[in-house]
Amino acid sequence: MDDALSKAPRVVLSFWIIKICATTLGETGGDVLSMTLKLGYLASTAVFFTIFLIAVTAQIRARRYHTWLYWAVILATTMAGTTLSDYLDRTAGLGYVGGAALLSGLLIAVLVAWRLSLGSISVDHISDPKTEAFYWLAILVSNTLGTALGDFLADSSGLGYEGGALVVGAGIAAIGAAYLWTGVSRTLLFWLAFVLTRPLGATVGDLLTKPLAKGGLDLGTIQASLVLAAFVVVCLAFTRRQMEPRAVA
Repeated sequence: MDDALSKAPRVVLSFWIIKICATTLGETGGDVLSMTLKLGYLASTAVFFTIFLIAVTAQIRARRYHTWLYWAVILATTMAGTTLSDYLDRTAGLGYVGGAALLSGLLIAVLVAWRLSLGSISVDHISDPKTEAFYWLAILVSNTLGTALGDFLADSSGLGYEGGALVVGAGIAAIGAAYLWTGVSRTLLFWLAFVLTRPLGATVGDLLTKPLAKGGLDLGTIQASLVLAAFVVVCLAFTRRQMEPRAVA
């Protein structure tokens, strides 16, 4: 199989660093529209979901991997996931536990449907439109689920933003150890890590932007988003070649 045809990047360390930064930006960026500009969760979700549909359509129609387009879709899923999760948990009244349970079931359903339809949920080679559609749907749901988990840890568990980030960081470290020293399915570990990096971004994003009285650093959603966006762009500029899919002889 020719990895040069894959339209997803290689899953290396730089992938995870940028993914965490992108999910943190998704948290602060989503809050800019829904809270700072007071558009509300539902209207903000509609805006970000429209952006996601435009970006993912361009991504699926593209004939090869494009770094900036791929990560634009990732950012769209994190922002849409932030506002959708907040809508389900707060406006719709499901609560963090109820929202996380619903989204966990939905993610499992998406992965099962993907497995039954195509025989694999591996992310090593994403090329045909049907596989890519499942891939992006799973990413959208996992980023939404991650927001609910992050908010639960930071707001309802009593851990606070720093404690929540430490717990999620420990979970990610455990997954990394399993990857290095066990034979656990790499596909399973990928999706576990993909889900957990989202609440890490959510808790860090809240830590940056929430008021001092609530345990945050009170940097503001707009300022934090601009700094994070600049950091993501710089990281991509320096590491994008490391993540480009490579051909296998």
